[in-house]
Amino acid sequence: MSRMVNCVLLKREAEGLERLTYPGDLGQRIFDNVSQEAWQNWVKQQTILMNEYRLSPINPKDRTFLEEEMDKFFFGSGASKIDNFVPNS
Repeated sequence: MSRMVNCVLLKREAEGLERLTYPGDLGQRIFDNVSQEAWQNWVKQQTILMNEYRLSPINPKDRTFLEEEMDKFFFGSGASKIDNFVPNS
């Protein structure tokens, strides 16, 4: 049986992540409170951010920005709006 969590993003019980997906305290909070479905939503958002702002996960400044965005996405005000971004339909 899968591990279930009360997902902070979906606001319901859902299948939890199988393992830590991010290091440190933020990673533990995500593991304890974020579902697999919500994590996939973040992965899509992170990809948009990386492409639109031309971020590199190797760059410490970009990595810090993405971590702050991840924290806001799950536990704060939600995803940041990206100027002039129009998703493909």
